[in-house]
Amino acid sequence: MMEEVVFIYYDVLPALMRGLVVSIKLIIPSALLGLIIGIIAGALRVYGNPLLKRCADLYVILFRGFPLVVQLFIWYFALPHIGIYLTPFTASVLGFTLCSGAYHSEYIRGAFLSIKRGQMQAARALGFSKLSMIYHVVFPQAFRRALPGCGNEIIYLIKYSSLAYMVTCIELTGEGKIIASESFKYTEVFMIIGAVYLILTSIASWGLHRVERRLEIPGFSAFSM
Repeated sequence: MMEEVVFIYYDVLPALMRGLVVSIKLIIPSALLGLIIGIIAGALRVYGNPLLKRCADLYVILFRGFPLVVQLFIWYFALPHIGIYLTPFTASVLGFTLCSGAYHSEYIRGAFLSIKRGQMQAARALGFSKLSMIYHVVFPQAFRRALPGCGNEIIYLIKYSSLAYMVTCIELTGEGKIIASESFKYTEVFMIIGAVYLILTSIASWGLHRVERRLEIPGFSAFSM
């Protein structure tokens, strides 16, 4: 028993902490950029001209249709064949961002479509331009409605960031796999990794819930606007 504790304290935890730092560095920019791309793509799919709508729809079809691990392989292993070389970290962030953005766009698109047409007609009657109407009238309401779905996608992103080790970006799961391969203590190592991901998703869920409460309008539910 003491030997297990010593192994975990001196070998497992320092390595996993290194991996955790890399995981957080992957998750934060991917989540933020993915959300921004999702908002833009979702808006284009609802309010863009026919060409922009088709481009945004094609983006969503491609990045929701291809498995994420295949996308990561393309960014890291296929691009060098045409002279483009990405670091494992950059390829991972790019893959996570584009895949996450495609899923965010679905939540954003649904939220935009849920806004009553009468509000938009009233805004146009008051002299709002189309862009101003979307930014000042539609988006604030739509974002509140989309936030639970977008938050769920961020939770998924935390978990599928573990795929980065497939393109040699050694994050939390990658560090754990190395230790487990050397020590053959797979159960102990991956139980700790699972607990770390549980903590990360719990913190994210708590934070997202706080944001939802902060954006809540007193007296109005998310679907009564």
